[in-house]
Amino acid sequence: MEESWIERWNDRYSKEAFAYGVKPNAYLKEKLEKLKVGSILFPAEGEGRNAVFAAKLGWNVSAFDISIEGRNKAFRLAKNNEVTIDYRVGKLETLHYKTDQFDAIALIYAHFPADIKSLYHRTLNNYLRKGGFVIFEAFSKAHIHYNAKNESVGGPKDAAMLFSIDELKSDFANYEIIELVEKEIELKEGLFHNGKGSVIRFVGRKM
Repeated sequence: MEESWIERWNDRYSKEAFAYGVKPNAYLKEKLEKLKVGSILFPAEGEGRNAVFAAKLGWNVSAFDISIEGRNKAFRLAKNNEVTIDYRVGKLETLHYKTDQFDAIALIYAHFPADIKSLYHRTLNNYLRKGGFVIFEAFSKAHIHYNAKNESVGGPKDAAMLFSIDELKSDFANYEIIELVEKEIELKEGLFHNGKGSVIRFVGRKM
């Protein structure tokens, strides 16, 4: 992962305001509230809004990101909400999570570089126990057109970093699909997710 990629996110998260707000993602909130509380991992968790929400529900929360500034903000948010989270900084392969460690994994706008995104999904699968759940929301391939019309909605400008339903089926082939849809939604999350966008939403149970 290039230093410029890390610097970009450190710069975004170093500001006083929370880039994507402090409230949890709406889809994550809806789905997580229906699951039995256990241990959960948040990849690419940024400033911690979703991790802190899960901790407030009683989950044992782990998270990671490449941005130390994101972790700093997440710890601040956790302290303000009187919860604790385990938040690590670095590439996934260096973070030493364990096989079958988690009951759920929440991938919320976790747009990893195109050359590693499927590898990361397969690696994360190893950390989820049988019967565990993946909750996923991220921009679809079609979103590139929404971003071109309105940069305020956010999202990668590289189509290879965006997702398709077929990619999700391939990456999570050993899952019972509870929901897998592509749809247009209206985003209002902090400074960088505002406007209409196209997303993939997925909930799967590991078989």
